[in-house]
Amino acid sequence: MYKYKKSITILVLCQMIFAVSWFNLKELKINRIASTPAFQIRFMEEQADLDASSFMGMVTEASSGQRVVDYNLLERKAKYTLNQEDYDILLRIVEAEAGCEDIKGKMLVAGVIMNRVESSRFPDSVKEVVFQRGNGTVQFSPVKDGRLDKVKVSEETKEAVKRVLYGEDITEGALYFAARKYADPERMKWFDNSLTLLFSYGGHEFFS
Repeated sequence: MYKYKKSITILVLCQMIFAVSWFNLKELKINRIASTPAFQIRFMEEQADLDASSFMGMVTEASSGQRVVDYNLLERKAKYTLNQEDYDILLRIVEAEAGCEDIKGKMLVAGVIMNRVESSRFPDSVKEVVFQRGNGTVQFSPVKDGRLDKVKVSEETKEAVKRVLYGEDITEGALYFAARKYADPERMKWFDNSLTLLFSYGGHEFFS
């Protein structure tokens, strides 16, 4: 009887040791998975066909209380697809008009350009919008003074343009913008009398 009880005790202890060992190995595996990068997004700024991926995280609780994130990749398409020439011109006009602005200021300028491309009141491509003339006058001063061809596009400008091309719109429908401090007074009169002021941000006023 004593030997029988001793055998049972040893068996129970062995099972407990096995259970603890299994749990520790399982927890180690979970931690390893949690520390592994779930995804990588590559975005090539120079390509005409922009593409990217976004993700949605679903959080579950491990038995140890540690959080493990399971990422499901969701494909997200660009709202606008530009050819290389239009893309380069968009980068340059944003840099020339809003190079001293923060990323939001750059996004606003890029957004106005794309609003015009989408509007029936303006041409259908970035190039035509940027180089459009009305009554012999250019629409954007960097085209007139040559800054469009001289700017060095920053990484922040690329990021701002990318966000707009993927559909991030903060323009409230604006089709015009002006820097009153530097604008021709007569031209600003036309803005004030003919357009609706939507808001101001940074050094620009935005109109519809």
